[in-house]
Amino acid sequence: MRSKFVLVLALVMGMITTVLFFQYMKQFDAEKAATSNTVEVIVAKERIEKNARISANMIERVSLPEKSIHPKMMKSDSLVVGKIATSMIEKGEPIMSHRLVSELEEDLYVSRKVKEGYRAVSVGVNINQTALNLIEPEDDVDVIYSRAKKAQNYEKEVETVVLLKKARVLAVGRKLKTPEDSKEPYVEYSNVTLELKPEDAFKLVNASEQGNLHFILHKRPVREENVDTTKK
Repeated sequence: MRSKFVLVLALVMGMITTVLFFQYMKQFDAEKAATSNTVEVIVAKERIEKNARISANMIERVSLPEKSIHPKMMKSDSLVVGKIATSMIEKGEPIMSHRLVSELEEDLYVSRKVKEGYRAVSVGVNINQTALNLIEPEDDVDVIYSRAKKAQNYEKEVETVVLLKKARVLAVGRKLKTPEDSKEPYVEYSNVTLELKPEDAFKLVNASEQGNLHFILHKRPVREENVDTTKK
């Protein structure tokens, strides 16, 4: 009788062990499958500020479960490097396609070129009285203000002052690109857009209403890629 009890107990324990083994293997296979079904995506290696140009050392690859991948998550470095962030991206945050723009797209909007704390202001000018037909986007200019005033002998005198120094040119007319980056034909424009501090923008607008504006062109810095590196 005792031997039968031991036999039955052994059979029951064997069945329980078999069931537990199969459950464990099933769970193990599920976890393995979940682990193997991953996709590499691009995330921010550091905090990326708004309007920053993304370089290779700002990003890294991480593996995420395939089910958690959003369609707009970037998976290729080449599609991210060189792009401009339209908003701040926190460290470790996946980089989404709708938060990036190319330099070409960026150049379509003068508002994206304006630095923090500055404003874009346009003024009309007389081409015959200024170097406007020689000015290009990204040039630096001094703004000269002149106006006629009556002297004591009733003769007109011209008052001339330097209104602004080394103001950045954002656009001439609707042209936003530099000559090196643009194949647009030459066109004469009658207005120029400058990047100024708010208080300087008020000064410029006020001066344009009261007198004449002239622009003095600064020398443009030579691009590094255009420098002859063969000369020592």
